[in-house]
Amino acid sequence: MDFELDPLGYAICDFASNGFSENITVMADLCEDDVMPVEYLFRTEEMMPELEKKALSLCKGKILDVGAAAGCHSYLLHKQGKDVHAIDSSHGAVLHLKSLGLNAEQTDFFDLKGQYDTVLILMNGIGIAGNLDNLSRFLKQIKALLSPGGTALCDSTDLSYMYQEEDGSMWLELNGSYLGEMQFKMQYKEVESNWFRWLYIDFDLLKEYANKEGLNCELILEGPSNNYLVSLTHQ
Repeated sequence: MDFELDPLGYAICDFASNGFSENITVMADLCEDDVMPVEYLFRTEEMMPELEKKALSLCKGKILDVGAAAGCHSYLLHKQGKDVHAIDSSHGAVLHLKSLGLNAEQTDFFDLKGQYDTVLILMNGIGIAGNLDNLSRFLKQIKALLSPGGTALCDSTDLSYMYQEEDGSMWLELNGSYLGEMQFKMQYKEVESNWFRWLYIDFDLLKEYANKEGLNCELILEGPSNNYLVSLTHQ
């Protein structure tokens, strides 16, 4: 199977077939390289942080799981008898999702049509907006995908702590981009992805953008690492 430019899919399929061999390397433009243990993508409910458990407990009706990866959220909901449609841009990830018996599709979130009672976008899921300039488009797509009375459950992280001085003041480049805009590249064994944009956003700014697009934005839960879970609903 050809996993060119799909290290995530390669890692998922390799782990599912052979167990652990090595981690995924995550390279970033603004900080040091990090690693993502592949087995974390296969985590059980007991291994999930409280933020994820809370989001899953709120899922109802027809559910869309965006960026489903190895399917830890979709599979759990499926076992509970929920109606779940899982999507991911990774070919390898979708092959694995289908092998679990899930309704899965390889597609871009922004190309998707239909309406759902719950749109689930976890693991700093708001990041797929890419940057602040594209956030309105991301929110418009959520609004289009939500059925009347539907709810989107999304999470992000406020990165302002990375720019905070010891005296509590903030160090920022006034002419720079928004502090939550980053770029990443992934590598698993010999396979690398292209660089891709990812957005981390503080809650107040997210709420401001959401309100402009006709969405209510409610803070549901704060995590231990400046991360948080929100619900987005039609105004």
